[in-house]
Amino acid sequence: MSLLSRYNASLSDPAAKSRTCATTGLNVCLGAERFIKLNAVSAIVFLLLGGIAAILLALTRWQAIHLLPVDWFYRIVTFHGLNMLIFWILFFEVAILYFAATIPINSRLFSTKVAWVSFAMMLVGAVMVNVIILRGQADVMMTSYLPLLAHPVFYLGIILVAVGTLIGVFNFFATLYIARRDNTYEGSLPLVTFGAAAAAIIAVVTLLHGAIVMLPTFSFSMGWTAEPDPMWYRMIWWGLGHMSQQVNVAAMVAVWYLIAYLATGAKPINETVCRAAFVLYVLFINLASAHHLLVDPGVGPAWKMWNTSYAMYLAVLASMIHAFTVPASVEMAMRGKGHRRGIFGWILALPWRNPAFSAAALSLLIFGFVGGITGVTLGTVQINIIAHNTLRIPGHFHATVVGGTTLAFMGLAYYVIPLLFRRDFIARGLARIQPWLFGGGILLVSIGMSFAGSMGVARRTWDIEPAGIYGPAAHLFLGVMGIGAIIAVAALLLFVVLCVGTVLFGVRNNGRAMADWGAAQTAPGAKETSLLHDHWGMKGTMALTSVFLLCFAVYYFANWKALADVWPVR
Repeated sequence: MSLLSRYNASLSDPAAKSRTCATTGLNVCLGAERFIKLNAVSAIVFLLLGGIAAILLALTRWQAIHLLPVDWFYRIVTFHGLNMLIFWILFFEVAILYFAATIPINSRLFSTKVAWVSFAMMLVGAVMVNVIILRGQADVMMTSYLPLLAHPVFYLGIILVAVGTLIGVFNFFATLYIARRDNTYEGSLPLVTFGAAAAAIIAVVTLLHGAIVMLPTFSFSMGWTAEPDPMWYRMIWWGLGHMSQQVNVAAMVAVWYLIAYLATGAKPINETVCRAAFVLYVLFINLASAHHLLVDPGVGPAWKMWNTSYAMYLAVLASMIHAFTVPASVEMAMRGKGHRRGIFGWILALPWRNPAFSAAALSLLIFGFVGGITGVTLGTVQINIIAHNTLRIPGHFHATVVGGTTLAFMGLAYYVIPLLFRRDFIARGLARIQPWLFGGGILLVSIGMSFAGSMGVARRTWDIEPAGIYGPAAHLFLGVMGIGAIIAVAALLLFVVLCVGTVLFGVRNNGRAMADWGAAQTAPGAKETSLLHDHWGMKGTMALTSVFLLCFAVYYFANWKALADVWPVR
């Protein structure tokens, strides 16, 4: 059946009908709505599983508690990594893709049958992986480096998740094709849809890496073929492991732009530049996978240097552009509403009681000031040698993946759940503080890990006491990490309870707008104007950018000093 005939057949499917959203006035494809719900709910279940594993790991690494025995520690490391970094993220991103390809551009989902196949494969694969891990047949951690070998079902489950996600991505692109063919929108794709398309392109490359590395490994685990070369495995695996997090980055940035618009009316100061930054992600983000191989002997120094500098900096440039344009657009919108007092007066007038906005703002700050600065620094070839196998590495990616992506996705849920499930959030007071608790907890986790790692504490190590080389300061920061984990996981559990409680018991908003979380208001007595061509309209963002660059310079050169202390010149 051709693409066109498949689409025309889908129009007769009752699930492909649409409704008008009483809040936004946009058409909502009921087929897309169903699969947004299914994927989002599944994502939150895997987030809960990963969060339970997270507190078990944190209370084990906190040496004063040291909760788990050694076998269960590595089992839960595997369980936590796959549920948090793969399953929670991929399911939620598929939900975002279906949302971005239909609602903003008034399109129908290409095929509900394809969506069912995608969802079923992903769900079955994820359940297979989790069962085999908890049965103790895959204590190989998330990276599952050869020659460590898991049960064949472990690899088969990951293959099913990867292929199922690829099918979902195909459904996304097919929907975009239908929307363009039928002229369901005017002009260019909305920025949120364009960002989702960039994430989808990166996802295709990412998941193809996963298929390339997992198929021969599965064959080897079945005894059909010889063992793949371990160095080959590591290199190709990181095309899956690291690039999957870059799918997160593109999706996260798209969410930033969307929430900034919904909460403040902010529009990008230059959409062409923003779109170009997404293109830079597509072209150059894969080079960052080399960060994980900088101490491996299998690749040469020229390869390492090229992949962690030169063209890779274009991907860093993309993040810098987004990190500037998002707050700049918010500042311009706020000053246009009359909040023009001083450099930072507009910040005080932002809708901080809106949990979607506070989550997005905290996500941007944690991702940029903590995750971004540490990521670029630790990805430097020379500096990496003193940090690559320490807790500084998970300290970095907890700031990016958890403090950045997960917090942004939580913020989006505060809008999406009332709009799609048509129920207002329960316990709105608790919802308003949840992002602050989660963001604060993750910040403590990242700081505790980073400082403990700077004192030499290794990652993925069950017990540090036998080494006998870590002083009280290292134990103090492991305690900071543990306390942060308790706060963050408590906030995660609160988020799950709020979401589930809303879906089951929230007040229905059928036929009326969702309960307002609060949006930026025009200053009393002021008349709303456009400051699009007022270059001083973003002076607060310029000041924040200067602070960011100063923090980056201090951290970067402090690490060079630490490296110099390793090899003193006499």
